[in-house]
Amino acid sequence: MTDRSSLDAVSPLDGRYARYTEPLVPYAGERALMRARVRVEVEYLIALADLDATPLTIDDGERAALRDRYEDFTVEDAEIVKRLETEGWKEYAATNHDVKAVEYFVREGLPAGLEAGNWIHFGLTSEDVNNLAYRLLVGPAVEDVLVPTLQERRDDLAELARQYRGVPMLARTHGQPATPTTFGKEMAVYAARLGRALGRIERAADSLEGKLAGASGTYAAHDAAYPDVDWRAFSAEFVDRLGLDHAGLTTQVNPCDDLAELFDALRGANNVLLDLDRDAWLYVSDRYLGQEAVSGETGSSTMPHKVNPIDFENSEGNLSKANSDLTFLGDYVTKSRLQRDLSDSTIKRNIAAALAHCLIGYEKCGNGLAKVVPNEEVMREELEATPEIIGEAVQTILRREGHEDAYEQVKELTRGQRVTIEDFRALFDDLDVSESVREELRALTPAGYTGVGADLVDDLGDA
Repeated sequence: MTDRSSLDAVSPLDGRYARYTEPLVPYAGERALMRARVRVEVEYLIALADLDATPLTIDDGERAALRDRYEDFTVEDAEIVKRLETEGWKEYAATNHDVKAVEYFVREGLPAGLEAGNWIHFGLTSEDVNNLAYRLLVGPAVEDVLVPTLQERRDDLAELARQYRGVPMLARTHGQPATPTTFGKEMAVYAARLGRALGRIERAADSLEGKLAGASGTYAAHDAAYPDVDWRAFSAEFVDRLGLDHAGLTTQVNPCDDLAELFDALRGANNVLLDLDRDAWLYVSDRYLGQEAVSGETGSSTMPHKVNPIDFENSEGNLSKANSDLTFLGDYVTKSRLQRDLSDSTIKRNIAAALAHCLIGYEKCGNGLAKVVPNEEVMREELEATPEIIGEAVQTILRREGHEDAYEQVKELTRGQRVTIEDFRALFDDLDVSESVREELRALTPAGYTGVGADLVDDLGDA
């Protein structure tokens, strides 16, 4: 088949959004999976040579040459593996089995004079290779690509929080005017939430587990060939050298609870940014946030004046798609009929797509944050036009002064009615309070009623 243009891509991940997903290419796609499988097979072969029980010996030069097979794994190498699987290559008939094709590829690349063909894939089942290969891709994809991008979003939010820490803004609970906050404090909430979500992701990515125990998880073939070898210890050491935790009790498949935890942790971070995307959209709608127009960009095909919050909308869409995929993946890969069924094989090939939608969502959110500027004048105007929000402060101060009916007095004045500052001052004049308390009440303003909102930004620390 001839090379297709990205304009012909079946998925927008490799078409319209390819420039966003490019950082994931080394960890995604079939070539990346082939390369990871070759790495597992090569390192396993070398580990067998290190066992005193086996007659296999591999010198330093041969080890370097073997490792070159995956360290320098080219497109041409991937094409050979694919031919071994689908049409045959050299004296090999088509395997119709992707892992067996990798085994033959490694065999054909053995250094001259190294008689080790019978030791490649010795005692293994395909899942021993696959479960390790996927984790060698998923872990770094999350740690090296997604986590740094999320950290950038967390930093963006922290910067907005610090820069606008004291800018008063009307809050809305249940969509109605409520006790004022500050724009900076609201951004700090998102930054703190995202920081906690990042911690969960990093812990989950650092706790991925690998399995190497044969066809039913019992080391049966290994034990039959070399019953005096402690294969459990061998497996644990081998998996550890790959940078993974060891899963000791498994069936033929790795149960994948570790992947499910990682997917759930990613969903947690995505939910924080989804919340942010929707709030930012509403703030733009309310003119609390202005957007810097990009030269040459069209906001609407019919209304020339519009600057749409498209980045936040695009982020919301991609993160929603990612969460749908991550939920499905986490639910599916943790189930296998009896000791093994292959329904998860095709499902796991979609992990990279879920991560790609995450990455697009993170990047688009960042683009949106880079364009917005708080409109302090609009925020203050709306605060001044909503004086009833000081009612909470009024009734709380009156409670302090012993007025048991404080709430009812303020409720009668404000509930369901438009009131002015003058209406409040008339109430204050009729109250049985000391002059100092009356002055305290008169000093209340909507813009000044933000509590310690600005100081809460300091809870972010220096990070």
